[in-house]
Amino acid sequence: MKLLALMAAAFALGGCTTVLLPPNVTPVVAKTMSVPEAQRKLDRVKTERAAAEAGYAASEQLCYARFFVNNCLDAAKEKRRSTLAMLRAVEVEAELYERKAAVEQRDREVARAIREFEAEEARLAAMAPPAPREVATPRPTVPKPALAGRNAKRAARQAERAAEAPQDAAKRAANVVEFEQRKRESEERQKEVAAKKAEKAAKAAQPPAK
Repeated sequence: MKLLALMAAAFALGGCTTVLLPPNVTPVVAKTMSVPEAQRKLDRVKTERAAAEAGYAASEQLCYARFFVNNCLDAAKEKRRSTLAMLRAVEVEAELYERKAAVEQRDREVARAIREFEAEEARLAAMAPPAPREVATPRPTVPKPALAGRNAKRAARQAERAAEAPQDAAKRAANVVEFEQRKRESEERQKEVAAKKAEKAAKAAQPPAK
């Protein structure tokens, strides 16, 4: 815990620490409190990550000039790994804060838009004039002569339809006879086609003459 607290304090101050982070230890990162702070952290991560990569490249060149090359390279790699792990932890925490802040801001905007819409609807409803009351219109009195005339016309139409009923029945009967005749002709044609197909198939199945 003391090691993690020391590393977190060193990184929060913006300085480069020489304390190496063990591979099995998760870095402890100070919580971000605002969007500008998250952006500053991300910018600093980019700068310090580039510096770490440049420092590792320079360390490699110096290691090749020493007697214990492998030990020097291992130490440089471990320093680079520890630094990048700490930077990545800071980057993840800052990005998570930015995403959470963006979601909260969107929710606030949606809630504000809903409140404004409801307020506008209430205002328009209060300004709308009351709906006019429907006044019952008295039905006009139909004179008896006009009513008698309509009854006479209705009776005439019924008589006309009754006179046309036999003709309609005869037409329907003729249509039925014609349909049945076409149906029989179609069935006969289908039988002829089937017979021809069967005859052709039988000829094809016969062995060729020697």
